Amino acid sequence: MTTDRPALLLADRWQDYAVLDAGDGLKHERWGEFTLVRPDPQIIWPRSGAEKTWTGWDGFYHRSESGGGKWEFRRPLPDHWNIRYGPLTFRIHPTSFKHTGLFPEQAVNWDWCSAKIKTARAAGREVAVLNLFGYTGAATVAAAHAGASVCHVDAAEGMVKWCRENAALSGLAAAPIRYLVDDCLKFVRREQKRGRRYDAVIMDPPTYGRGGGGELWKLEDHLWELLQESKKLLSDRPLFFLINAYTARLSPTVVANLLGALLGDAGGTLTAGEVGLPVRRDGKVLPCGIYGRWEA
Repeated sequence: MTTDRPALLLADRWQDYAVLDAGDGLKHERWGEFTLVRPDPQIIWPRSGAEKTWTGWDGFYHRSESGGGKWEFRRPLPDHWNIRYGPLTFRIHPTSFKHTGLFPEQAVNWDWCSAKIKTARAAGREVAVLNLFGYTGAATVAAAHAGASVCHVDAAEGMVKWCRENAALSGLAAAPIRYLVDDCLKFVRREQKRGRRYDAVIMDPPTYGRGGGGELWKLEDHLWELLQESKKLLSDRPLFFLINAYTARLSPTVVANLLGALLGDAGGTLTAGEVGLPVRRDGKVLPCGIYGRWEA
């Protein structure tokens, strides 16, 4: 196996989204025609320039010292609206937990997965992708648009429904996507018994979580087990294995070590690093998470 040095991947191809500025624990973002201000604990540097207060925002998420927070809107915003990334369309909805239903920095991984799938399809291969902890399904939609059949699994019914809506918005309502509300580890074990195989696996494991039946997920206790079980679902000619993570408990080196231990006997290439977004005002990079990629 070849291991590349850690790399920072910058999601700089967006038209409908931008980080306008970042500083003092906040980021000012444009989501289509609306701008939102949201807290980010990694932004410990000061705001640049003479402007100390941002103006013109439509929504501001105020973090509460006791946990959680709430939105302040300067004008009535629709419950949801759409933004595009190339041929893909996603529904945006500011939630009570400050999220919007999309992580724009992941565009670098959508592009990478799509390219791998299209190359395999051009060579005459059918490609089956398993997306675990699939959230609102941006990676699922990207993979399906590239020509793969996709199994989308998440423990939250609302997220799976949101994924189905994103697929329909992107013209993929009839695409071969299976939508499953399930505990990921239990699902993977059942798939083994059913004899299903996948050419690629994508996963975005949380630090903590609960399955639909109340199953407790704890990353440091259960991730390696899930990786081992997921490996058993790989086809004889796997294309790739992608891990995304947003928890401070993992570093790119840790993810690389995990994938190396998992797939070291399979050859291929292993890469790990950070994903980030450019800050339009001053050219800084906002780090947004880590990734680990294995590819044949």
